Amino acid sequence: MNPLWARYLPSFVRNKLDANRHLHAVLSNTGWMVGDKLVRMALGLLIGIWMARYLGPERYGAFSYALAFAFLFSPIAMLGLDEIVIRKLVRDTSRRDEILGTVFILMLLGGTCVLGLAMAAIILVRPGDTLTHWLVAIMTAGTLFQAFLAIEFWFESQLQWKFTVYAKISAFLVISCVKVVLILSQASLIAFAWAGLAEIALGSVGLTAAYRAAGFRLAAWRFSQSMAGTLLKDSWPVIFSVFLTMVYLKIDQVMLGTMAGNQELGFYSAAVRLTEAWNFLPLAICSSVFPGIALLESTDEKRFNEQMQKLYNLMALTAYGIAIPVALLSHWIVGLLFSNAYAKTGSLLSVLIWSVLFTNLAAARNVFMVSRNWLKINLVSTLLGCIVNVLLNLLLIPSYGAMGAIIASLFSYWFAVHGTCFLFKSLRPTGWMLAKAMIYPKVW
Repeated sequence: MNPLWARYLPSFVRNKLDANRHLHAVLSNTGWMVGDKLVRMALGLLIGIWMARYLGPERYGAFSYALAFAFLFSPIAMLGLDEIVIRKLVRDTSRRDEILGTVFILMLLGGTCVLGLAMAAIILVRPGDTLTHWLVAIMTAGTLFQAFLAIEFWFESQLQWKFTVYAKISAFLVISCVKVVLILSQASLIAFAWAGLAEIALGSVGLTAAYRAAGFRLAAWRFSQSMAGTLLKDSWPVIFSVFLTMVYLKIDQVMLGTMAGNQELGFYSAAVRLTEAWNFLPLAICSSVFPGIALLESTDEKRFNEQMQKLYNLMALTAYGIAIPVALLSHWIVGLLFSNAYAKTGSLLSVLIWSVLFTNLAAARNVFMVSRNWLKINLVSTLLGCIVNVLLNLLLIPSYGAMGAIIASLFSYWFAVHGTCFLFKSLRPTGWMLAKAMIYPKVW
C-alpha cells in the first residue's frame, strides 16, 4: 500500500513507484530519515541557539570544548561496524541474532574502553580543570549506550527506518523540553551535559521497545567469537578512519580552545552549529541508498558506477543549494539568531558554510569505499587529511584565530575527499567523477 504522501503524486509517478518496489522502499525510508533529521535540525538548532545566547561566547566555548573533546573519542566505541554490519545483514538475514548479539557485546566493550581513554586524555590535557573533567566524563558515558545501535543497524538493513525514528525522536523531544526548562531556570553546564546523556539512554530504551514491537527478542541474541573476529577483521581500518575523521572534524575546536581561548571558540562554535545543522541531509540520503548500491556493486558494475555518479552529483547540487544563500546572508542570519555578542560569527559562517560541499561528497564517497571494501585506502586518505588539518591549524590559528581554523578545515576536507583520489591509481576515476560533480552536478 502506498503511504499517504504518495497519493498526492502525479499518476505516472505513482505507477512507476508501484512497479518498482525497491525504489518505493528507498523513497519511503529516505522520507522517514529526512523527516527525523529535519525535526532534529529545526528544534535542535533552535534550542542550541537559545542555549548559546544564554551562556554567552565564553561559557558556550567551554561547553563546546568539552563536547568536541568527547566527540574525538565517542565514535571509536562503534568500532566502525555500522555499514559493515548493515552490508552483512543485507546479504544474510538468517544470521541476524548472531550478528546483532556479537555487535552488541563488541560495542559495549568499546564504549567502556573509550570512556576510560577519554578521561585519561582530558586529565593530561587540562589537569586542573575539574569542570571540564566532569563535562567530558558525562558526555563520553553515552558511548556505553551505543551498543543498542545494533538494533538500528537491523532496521536500516531492512529499509525500516521508521522504527528507529519512533524510538529516537521520542527521546529527543522529551529531552528538548528538559533543556528548555534548564535554560529558563539558568542551569549550570553540568546539567546540560546530563540532559544529553539522558537522551541517549532514553533512545536506547526506545530502540529496545521498537525491536520487541517488531516481533524480535533481544534474548535470542548470541555472541559468536568467530563472528567477532570476522567483523573486527573488516572493521579495524574503519575504526582508525572514524577516529581520524573525528580528529580532522573536531580537532580544530580543541586546538582553537587551547590556543586562542574559550571566547574565540564560542564564536567559531556558533558558526559550526549553523553549518553542521545541514549534515543530516547527505547522511540520510546515503544511508538510505547504501543497501541498494552495495548490492549493485556485486551484480552490475555499469549500473553501480552510474548510480555513484548520480549520487555525487546530487550531493554537490544539494551543497550548492545550501552554501550560496547562507554565505550571502550570513551576517543577517547570525544577527537574527544570536545576540550582538556573536557579531564576529557572521564572517566566519560565510566561509565555513562551503565545507558542506566536501562533507556531502565525503558521505557519498564513503558509500563507494565501503561497497568496494576499500577500507584501507579510505583510512590512508583520512589520515592524510587529518595530518594536513593539524599542521594548518598549528600554522594559522596563532595569527588568524577562528578564521585560521576555518581555512585549515576547508582545505583539509577537500584534500581528504578529493585531492587524495589522485594519489591512488584505483581512485583516480572516482576523483574525476567528483570533479565532474563539483563542476556540473547534473542529476537527471
